[in-house]
Amino acid sequence: MPAQPIFITGTGTGIGKTIVSAIIVEALQADYWKPVQAGLAGETDTMLVQNLISNNESVIHPELYKLTTPASPHIAAKKDNVRIDLNTLKEKYNQLPVANHNLVIEGAGGLMVPLNENEFVIDLIKKLDAKVILVSRNYLGSINHSLLTAAACQQRNIEVIGWVFNDKYMDYEEEIAGWSGYPKICSLPFSASITKAFISTEASRIKTSLQSII
Repeated sequence: MPAQPIFITGTGTGIGKTIVSAIIVEALQADYWKPVQAGLAGETDTMLVQNLISNNESVIHPELYKLTTPASPHIAAKKDNVRIDLNTLKEKYNQLPVANHNLVIEGAGGLMVPLNENEFVIDLIKKLDAKVILVSRNYLGSINHSLLTAAACQQRNIEVIGWVFNDKYMDYEEEIAGWSGYPKICSLPFSASITKAFISTEASRIKTSLQSII
């Protein structure tokens, strides 16, 4: 079983969690695991991270649940006639090879995405005793969504490392950090093309500060 994992979650779907995961994996030469993948058409998140990192140390672990439909995991699982079980996920996590690397776990959507009929991503974080990096992206409503996400973490006593702000942010990063009580780790610039070079550059830029707080 790895040391306490780093769980990447955030304000919702399509906010850049996979890109942030790739940057953090590259910066820390960490291992990566996306335990639940909903939607298999095209490049999966695991494949994307594998294709974006440059180091030879990171181990990319296969998904436990690979669900066909790009939908909420509990719906995608029903369509595939399976049930996502948190105890099974914990057992798989315990079986991952012990390494001297950090383990980055990428969640599906945000904290309150259902995994089955009564358990959510936030329950998986608690089950794995993970510490969390929150990802927020600039869109109308992101302040509200960011602070609601932070409040859910506080309510459940989840250890939060801090925020990664993604894309073209305006002037409220520091306000979100201040209001939430969680520090800003870094801001990632908008890029029209996400390449290995972009991931490597951003990983190098945040590596020292990230290592100091992990």
